[in-house]
Amino acid sequence: MTHVVFPRRPLALAASLLMSFAGAASAQQADVPSVLVSGARFPSEPGLPPIGATVITAADIRNAGVTDVNQAIRKIGGVFGRQSLDSSPDFALDLRGFGTNSSQNLVIMLDGVRLNENELATAVLSNIQIDTVERIEITRGGSSVLYGDGATGGVIQIFTRRGAIAGTHGSVFAEGGQFADKTARANLTHNFDRFVFDASYGRNSTDGYRTNSRFDQRTVGAGLVWNFDGGKAGVRIDSARDDSGLPGALSLAQFDANPRQTVTPYDAGTLDTDRYTAFVERRMGDLELAAELSQRERTVTSHYDYGSDGVSDATYISHQTQFSPRLRYVSHPYGLLNETVTGVDLIRWTRDTLSDFSLASARQVSKAIYLRDELRFDAAHDGRLAIGLRHEAFDKDYADPLGFAAPDSRVQTQNAWDVQGSYSVAPNVALHAKAGQSYRVANADENSYRSSDDLLKGQVSHDLELGLTIGKPERQLAARLFRHRLTNEIFFDPTIGYGINTNLDPTRRQGLEIDAQMDLLAHLRASAHLQHVDASFTDGPNAGRDMVLVPKNVLSMRLSWLGEGQSADIGAQWVDKQRYGDDFTNGCSAKIGGYTTFDARYAHKFGPWELAVTGANLGDHRYFSNAFSCQGGIYPSDGRQLKMSVRYDF
Repeated sequence: MTHVVFPRRPLALAASLLMSFAGAASAQQADVPSVLVSGARFPSEPGLPPIGATVITAADIRNAGVTDVNQAIRKIGGVFGRQSLDSSPDFALDLRGFGTNSSQNLVIMLDGVRLNENELATAVLSNIQIDTVERIEITRGGSSVLYGDGATGGVIQIFTRRGAIAGTHGSVFAEGGQFADKTARANLTHNFDRFVFDASYGRNSTDGYRTNSRFDQRTVGAGLVWNFDGGKAGVRIDSARDDSGLPGALSLAQFDANPRQTVTPYDAGTLDTDRYTAFVERRMGDLELAAELSQRERTVTSHYDYGSDGVSDATYISHQTQFSPRLRYVSHPYGLLNETVTGVDLIRWTRDTLSDFSLASARQVSKAIYLRDELRFDAAHDGRLAIGLRHEAFDKDYADPLGFAAPDSRVQTQNAWDVQGSYSVAPNVALHAKAGQSYRVANADENSYRSSDDLLKGQVSHDLELGLTIGKPERQLAARLFRHRLTNEIFFDPTIGYGINTNLDPTRRQGLEIDAQMDLLAHLRASAHLQHVDASFTDGPNAGRDMVLVPKNVLSMRLSWLGEGQSADIGAQWVDKQRYGDDFTNGCSAKIGGYTTFDARYAHKFGPWELAVTGANLGDHRYFSNAFSCQGGIYPSDGRQLKMSVRYDF
């Protein structure tokens, strides 16, 4: 069994990194060009922007009036999301139809640091201060070469501001609405000499749409960035405290009678998160070096009240440390543009459980190395070819003195590869193709309740994508055909006994994605995203049957108007029918119904002040997107909500 020793004081290592990378830094501030997108885990070279990425800017977020990162990804990025199982706004995001396990089949990064947990949990995005976000990038499809475990559906990268114009700037925001919803945010940025300091505070509380769906969240964060000759370095600390009611599931009859009711009025949970991050970027001619070092501490508690059968309390304490150094070399062989990127990802994750039913201790150490090379071989037609490889080893330990299984200590390895190419066949007409292999391994929760004596096998996906982009940004259409053929997909199978985690027979996701955007008038813009996906078994007793909790079609449309001191934004989303969560045999006589929802925002600016009114689910449609048994296990989605807000910028 191999071991990696991680520092207990990450900021101490960050200081040594700063000194070694900065080295010959002069007192003059570097003239580092700003970029809008990222390439192979670096700010993209001007001639090598990422292929097929969707970018959400800070201006897009502000104009749409979204209040958290998860909402921005769904409303602006067109990503399908399912209602959370607790009372938080952290919907389970789903790229390319992975249903119940969608959160385990996409990777979410914050400033180069992985937010995914080694457990059955959705990455928490609501505790990221929305006012600090510079941009969000969504890359759909297999991305394991650069981002590792679970990147079959794609990767979502969130970047916060690491620079600011001179002086002191900030904003104060307050919002109130139905369900006793109250939000307050404040952020401050101060640029002095070669340093940028920022601080933020947020508070959100609500009684929620359902009984016992109260939610109270407090966030605070601060960061310091040092700009030096040839690069930058910085540190950041963020903390969040969440208290939530757990309204639980309903039967279909209960939902029809009153979707706002609960049968678990005393269930509740808390989530405390502390995140410490240090980074450094250093450019020396054609060579660029970068690294992130982070530590995340997470404490989750749950309280379930079973009435006369008693109560159950549990505490889960997890720690995750990540160190990701990497380098990029840009060269010009034979007058061409070539980019080589290589790096390692070292992650150590531990979790201890304290409860009357489990005292489990779980640990995973992963070590990965990757290499990617991209060549621009025809500048006139933007001809590009990229090849990448990754190898990752997972060292897993698990023991539970109260459990039935013997202690585990195993090592698993996985490999990923991809080939990508693009070519402009005519002015404003580009084709691209991607082929590769992505993977994921079972997390601690899945392996602790599994169908086999050995660890669950690694899930492998063979990925293919063909794309076409027509037009310029002001009037553009992009279409992508995709296919993911999976072996050993890791999933909870309800047909085995009372249900257990297992490796499924071969499955497939294939379909079409279309992104369209158009400037209708000087200040009026329309955009749309369509995802059509066929998710099904391809072998075994369920061959040809649909996978569960996957709508075949999701269509999102937005219309945005920006006038003199005014703005308006309206959106609609249509979601097709889908199978209930336990309907592996497709034998349930009903499906989760399709639905359409509308949201809108209008804002008016008066100098530094902005007043706005927003509305969600304007039609007050009764619907649900999460249901784990045939006509049962239903988690109702929120009804109509109206809010008013005021913002002051300085």
